[in-house]
Amino acid sequence: MDAPLHPLSASERLDWLRLIRSENVGPRTFFRLLTRFGSAAAALDALPALARQGGLRRAIRLCPKAEAAAEIAALERTGARLIAAIEPAYPRPLAAIEDAPPLLAVIGAVSLLERPAVALVGARNASLNGRNFARRLAADLGRAGLVVTSGLARGIDTAAHEGALGTGTVAVMAGGADVVYPPENRDLWQRIAEAGAVVSEMPPGTEPQARHFPRRNRIISGLSLGVVVVEANTRSGSLITARLAADQGREVFAVPGSPLDPRAAGPNDLLRQGATLTASADDVLAVLSDRLRRPLAEPARAGFTPAAGPPPDEAELAAARAAILALIGPVPVMVDEILRQCQFSPSVVSWVLLELELAGRLDRQPGNRVALLVV
Repeated sequence: MDAPLHPLSASERLDWLRLIRSENVGPRTFFRLLTRFGSAAAALDALPALARQGGLRRAIRLCPKAEAAAEIAALERTGARLIAAIEPAYPRPLAAIEDAPPLLAVIGAVSLLERPAVALVGARNASLNGRNFARRLAADLGRAGLVVTSGLARGIDTAAHEGALGTGTVAVMAGGADVVYPPENRDLWQRIAEAGAVVSEMPPGTEPQARHFPRRNRIISGLSLGVVVVEANTRSGSLITARLAADQGREVFAVPGSPLDPRAAGPNDLLRQGATLTASADDVLAVLSDRLRRPLAEPARAGFTPAAGPPPDEAELAAARAAILALIGPVPVMVDEILRQCQFSPSVVSWVLLELELAGRLDRQPGNRVALLVV
């Protein structure tokens, strides 16, 4: 995995898109497959047998070539560029997270993704003071050279984008990059598409659903050196973004508020957990100064070569499947603990877990934990 970053050929890009759009293949599984088989084409060839061995009783759905080609054509019609994680234009902070999108659709100024960024997020039902503060903070951070990322939602997100339009802002969409949500932000979306950048991992035309927003939030934090939460109640999705930022090793900032305002409960709780109290852009810049000088480390994802040696022996795999299934259940368990308990080699355990993933029977969770799904 030490080959240099390089652009994908048209056929490689089609294979990458087919692989990530195939059944039971998420970002972590995608990169695991590329590490195992060396290319998306080889991984696609291996998927049916792997899913069958993992217990899938029907044929796994592979994304057809025609469907992937139609998606690429639709992206081109919207003016979007599809960037792969091993290409030079892919944002390196995002590449550093373990579940980075293999492919990212970008409308607008791709060059913005090369600049250091900070996320501003918060309540949809934000107060007037909260919106004004977010707009001013975004403008000040932009003048200091930072790109401001957010999710184009009502309230704080909208104000953050507005404040940073003149210096650089990135809107991360929960649906397709071409699908404006909420609809009243169409004009703002257009202005960002012209002067900033709009990004998404979803196919064009995809309407956002509730389950898409946490996935969107990991991209917002993944693009950024830190996340600022301006206003958020205790059930706000902005707190998911803050938690993801902490999990990704990014800084978390919170703007304090009155204990009488429910919209201050989220930031105030983050402050109790150790977030940096933020009253101005200087508070953010003081913490990020070291990170601005020292870029984030990223995984060795520059190229892929097939794993050394042939697949594990079938008799050994059969024994490992039985042993591993006896060790896992609906409660998440560390993969390292599975290794200690089952006494099979890491390559064999990895192979069996991959089979279970592709059969839709295994849930990968943060912290290298896995849980068995009831199907």
